[in-house]
Amino acid sequence: MDGKHKILVCGDVRGNFKVLFNKIQNINQKSGPFDLLLCVGDFFGSDNSKLEAYKNGNLKITVPTYVLGPNTSDHSKYYEDLNDGEICPNLTYLGRRGLYTVSTGLKIAYVSGIESKDADPNSISNFKIEDVKSVANACLASNNTSGDYRGIDILISSQWPNGPQKDQSNTSELLAWLSSEIKPRYHFCGLNDAYFEPAPYRNVARPNNQFSLSTRFIALASVGNPSKSKFIYALNVTAVDKMRVTDLIQKTTNEIPCPYDSMKFTIEGVKTEGSAQGNQYFYDFNNTDDHQRKRQRYNQHDHQQKRPRQPNFDQEKCWFCLSSPSVEKHLVVTIGDSFYLALAKGPINQYHILILSVTHIQSVALLSEDDWNELDKFKTALRKFFASKNQEVVFFERNYKSGHLHINVCSVDKSIAWKIKNSFEDKAEEYNLTLETIPKLTAPTQLPDRGAYFVAELPDETTMLCRQMKQFPINFGREAVLLAEESGDDKTNWRDCLVSKETEIEYVKCFRNEFKPFDFTT
Repeated sequence: MDGKHKILVCGDVRGNFKVLFNKIQNINQKSGPFDLLLCVGDFFGSDNSKLEAYKNGNLKITVPTYVLGPNTSDHSKYYEDLNDGEICPNLTYLGRRGLYTVSTGLKIAYVSGIESKDADPNSISNFKIEDVKSVANACLASNNTSGDYRGIDILISSQWPNGPQKDQSNTSELLAWLSSEIKPRYHFCGLNDAYFEPAPYRNVARPNNQFSLSTRFIALASVGNPSKSKFIYALNVTAVDKMRVTDLIQKTTNEIPCPYDSMKFTIEGVKTEGSAQGNQYFYDFNNTDDHQRKRQRYNQHDHQQKRPRQPNFDQEKCWFCLSSPSVEKHLVVTIGDSFYLALAKGPINQYHILILSVTHIQSVALLSEDDWNELDKFKTALRKFFASKNQEVVFFERNYKSGHLHINVCSVDKSIAWKIKNSFEDKAEEYNLTLETIPKLTAPTQLPDRGAYFVAELPDETTMLCRQMKQFPINFGREAVLLAEESGDDKTNWRDCLVSKETEIEYVKCFRNEFKPFDFTT
């Protein structure tokens, strides 16, 4: 895979859905196929009736489309009660802020709304310091394995940053800081009803980042504007992690000075002045155990798929991303480079563990070779650990109605391990599901890379795969394991198995101590 993507970006739609999607369909037929469409600025308008035809299926959106959130409180109602961000087929709300990494490694950072220092924390139409810090955190943590920060591919925001243009009204200093920190190759904006594309500027190299990377700032006009200003931009871009360094830092003859060089930023008491080194906001779990030294070792790898997967939405609400303030830190057992172990929330028993990706990866099918190798090491270590307790282990992953890779690890006594396969088959028959038996998993390419799936690795090395995921029972894996145990306890739903935080802490401490002889991360 060469990591090349054909991307479309458009300015404010403001309810002109039919104009936009007809235009996109024509462009896609003539010059496509395009991988995705990104929309900046106001997506909804005063009249949104034209969207109904796409919601009811009478009209189709031909390119997967991702939109930013509202810029006014009046538009917030259009984003309420969305199912995993889906507005209608092929139309998805990204979230308030975050980093969307496409399967081939393309990195798209996004910030929705308008800057407000006094914003309601529940408002989705405004962003604050915490939001841009979170995005910077995720981008810096997605550094490639070489240790040299290469920047990201695309930053999209609705509001303009303070700096690129003479008129600084209605611009954001926080977005200027963010862009100077994460160094996007492209920064797209909307809202100002104008197409504006100055020459690219070169970001200043820093002591901890010797690469002098360039950025193209592009503002787009609104869809169907009367002056016929440019509102759609097409680019053919290779992911930064797949580019040669010489190509990445190559200069052009018409570059202009960086608009942020002379600016002074104060972000929560951290100053970045000109070329001074800024603070990289990595994770702080506020403890001093052996695992804290690893929290800055995260790598975002390249993956193996041509079409983009659905993104992980608002990172602050992701239970599993280590950069999220929502992660329950006391559940973490141990951390590797790309994966970590954590106690399952609402566990079947005290040894019910999850294997989770450190960064935003949706499924095992999208893993790189390096990621896969570390995952395999964790599985091998867990098998040895449970074998020492005279138990066998079951691994299962549900890539359906989940935005972050997580694998359930459940153990059963060796005396009943033979029942596991039968229990999965019996549950599949009960739900009228087809479970395929596939060879032992040795690579992510054995899994569907373009759709949802459920996969279980059983103690006898049988691997069972389900591809028919429409209305798939969410608790299927738990039900199958519980059926084999015949315990009689109703532990199907994790919410019914919640224990106190004190108990969770005790479970984690116990597991960590017992697992230590098998833990290769220490």
